[in-house]
Amino acid sequence: MKIALPTRNNNIDDHFGHCEYFTVLTLDTETKKIINSETVQSPEGCGCKSNIATTLADMDVKVLLAGNMGQGAVRVLNNAGIDVLRGCSGNVEAVALKWLEGSLVDCGDSCHSHECHD
Repeated sequence: MKIALPTRNNNIDDHFGHCEYFTVLTLDTETKKIINSETVQSPEGCGCKSNIATTLADMDVKVLLAGNMGQGAVRVLNNAGIDVLRGCSGNVEAVALKWLEGSLVDCGDSCHSHECHD
């Protein structure tokens, strides 16, 4: 299974649309281990108005673990078949392992100050 994490300095970026790059991890859900890591350059502009959802979906990403993001970005990612979990912070690998353990839940908060609209 592949998951993506908006990243800055190897940590979850506080805002999806402003991250330096996306870390895409391939996980073995049975052994609960990370088996591969790659990076995807972040497109310029607001996350929900970029092509990042399509890019990640084409890579077979199923889940995006994020800090904060607007509802527009959540909707665009969901429409691309990617589930979103907000409220994450810290080292990307540590966050991924916590998600594998089932100890993360979506905080449900959207970033309204940078809300993207269709």
